[in-house]
Amino acid sequence: MQLKRSKKTADVVLPFERPLVDMEEQIAAAETDEARAELMAQRDAQREAIFANISPWERVLLARHPQRPRMRAFVEHVFDDFVELHGDRALGDDPAMVTGIARFQGQTVFVVGQQKGVDTDEKVRCNFGMAHPEGYRKALRMYRMAERLGHPVITIVDTPAAHPGIDAEAHGQGYAIAYNLLESFKINTPILSIILSEGGSGGALAIAVGDRIAMFENAVYVICPPERCAEILWRDVEKKEMAASALRVSAADLKELGVIDSILKEPNGGAHRDLDSAAASMVTEIESFLAQAAAGGWKLADRQARFQQMGQWLDSVPELPQEEPEASAEEADGSESKAKEDAETADVAE
Repeated sequence: MQLKRSKKTADVVLPFERPLVDMEEQIAAAETDEARAELMAQRDAQREAIFANISPWERVLLARHPQRPRMRAFVEHVFDDFVELHGDRALGDDPAMVTGIARFQGQTVFVVGQQKGVDTDEKVRCNFGMAHPEGYRKALRMYRMAERLGHPVITIVDTPAAHPGIDAEAHGQGYAIAYNLLESFKINTPILSIILSEGGSGGALAIAVGDRIAMFENAVYVICPPERCAEILWRDVEKKEMAASALRVSAADLKELGVIDSILKEPNGGAHRDLDSAAASMVTEIESFLAQAAAGGWKLADRQARFQQMGQWLDSVPELPQEEPEASAEEADGSESKAKEDAETADVAE
């Protein structure tokens, strides 16, 4: 598939990337090609070392990078002829939840995903990717349409959480998410879910119940943001780094736990460094999933079973000290008689 080329954007530097910026300045100031080539080799080696050993909290920062590509950017790069569909047929539309029909290598697919926004105006309009109940009902409408027409669904998850406002609660936020979860286990068509950047709380899970779950290398998938976790557990938001480690937010941790199935490779430095390369990883994953689905490699019962098995564990049962069996009435009488005889014998001996 021919990928659409991305436009280069200005760099935003994260704290752990500062040594790379210093190296770039040295490269720019190099006077000879030989010196420049040597410095570039050192920079590449340093970048490899930095990103191979970033902490869980640094991975959270990378997932939240202001220039990280958003859902619409991937839709533009990966799919053809995308036609956006609006409205939940009940209350209204939600710009935070983007849904529609597209073609992937000639095959019709339904696309559902969260859009955080790129510039300030879009971020406000999309509520930073935090969907309202209207968005989740719209997503479910796409699921049902895809099932009715016999097309697979591709979901792209990118949200810190569902919108927590009073208006969302008044419109049935909790019920909308719970109902999406319930219905996702009944939709009889293949579903591939891809965690793009942040997958936060039920707002992410509402469109992340699928037959296959993929996750980008520098994305995070959590029950709540590390900052909130630190406030809840330790009453100290400054312990967010400890919370990020405890939450096991990374794709590698979640694959080990069986929460996700595959990790999508990102270019060195993150998806924002090379959108085309990141999009190519998504293309490969979708190709594999659709080929497997076409060959009958998915079952609704398997989707239900895999989520039912999540979160189960077995603890070893500690051995309790053995209690002495209670003596019967006859044994008790015999013991008392024996004690009296011993006492009488001792008196005679004296």
